[in-house]
Amino acid sequence: MSDELRKGLEGVLVAESELSFIDGDAGKLVYCGYAIEDLATEASFEEVLYLLWNGELPTESELTAFADSIAEERGVEDAVLETAKALAAADEEPMAALRTLVSYLSAEDDEADVPAADQAASRRKGRRLTAKIPTVLAAFDRYRRGEEPVDPDPELGYAANFLYMLTGEEPDEVAEETFDQALTLHADHGLNASTFTSMVIGSTMADMYSAVTGGVGALSGPLHGGANQDVMEMLLDIDEDGADPVEYVERKGEQEDWRVPGMGHRVYGVKDPRAVILEKKSEELNATAEGTNWYELADAIEQHFEEQGLVSKGIAPNVDFYSGTVYYQLGIPVDMFTPIFAMARTGGWVGHTLEYQAENRLIRPRARYTGEKNRGFVPLEER
Repeated sequence: MSDELRKGLEGVLVAESELSFIDGDAGKLVYCGYAIEDLATEASFEEVLYLLWNGELPTESELTAFADSIAEERGVEDAVLETAKALAAADEEPMAALRTLVSYLSAEDDEADVPAADQAASRRKGRRLTAKIPTVLAAFDRYRRGEEPVDPDPELGYAANFLYMLTGEEPDEVAEETFDQALTLHADHGLNASTFTSMVIGSTMADMYSAVTGGVGALSGPLHGGANQDVMEMLLDIDEDGADPVEYVERKGEQEDWRVPGMGHRVYGVKDPRAVILEKKSEELNATAEGTNWYELADAIEQHFEEQGLVSKGIAPNVDFYSGTVYYQLGIPVDMFTPIFAMARTGGWVGHTLEYQAENRLIRPRARYTGEKNRGFVPLEER
């Protein structure tokens, strides 16, 4: 057994997966063999969920049945809504509220105690979680705005229904298509920190609610989720100050602990392919909107990085650099950006957990001990 230390498990292979593949040098991302560009523009989010959980794209009849099964599970009990209301009243952070609500959802699942070894039951739990997370998120946000929740509409697709529950108005085709693409782009991304967390929990044969709750907790950390919120807050600050975006980042860059959010990625050495897609959407949305052109502000910063030769060195836009401007144009509150990331990534968390548990082995790494040895014990009265 090797004693080589790999901090952060960097470069360590811990599992085999058929779900997603990343070529960081080429800027390529695929789900189950399909290019992310094709899935984002040609498939619905429901199709992508089916793909991640079954390994194949659905037929028309399979998709109809699958989408209907998710729509049927969107409703939540009053006790869940009361919990969301209490969390909103307590001014809880949205990711912390989501973590609590995901865990609480197990209380209304009659199959919650069915062992994880029952893959069919685990799949149903994953489907219910994926269906209900938008409902509890939208309810939480409306409660904290002093509004009542909007019941889910089973006639609307996954993306459209969330925007409807959040705003109380059915989105137009552009908004629905844009948000659906964003969900697809965030659905899976290899063994990132939150997906690995879900897998570790799943490897103990814990239930799907525990695995997804753990994923939410991991994503809440600033080194994993939250960059799109940081990007948007940066752009709002630039707009409020009336500053030139390039001068702003140069001035802020003089601060030792400040980095331009949304730039650079642990895996990609080039521009994130998801950022390429969202950049186009951001440009389209801002072209017809009144007021500040958020795309132009972000693009000016990217062009500055390009001129400085930083993009060619791998400090290029990642998915978060443009997703924030897209969400903001759709009327989504800035602090809801990361919870929406979690809503989409639940598809990947569920898929990887199911895949790993099918041929399970408890994940149990070692740590190199660096403490003292052979210390003599001193009785309490002599210390």
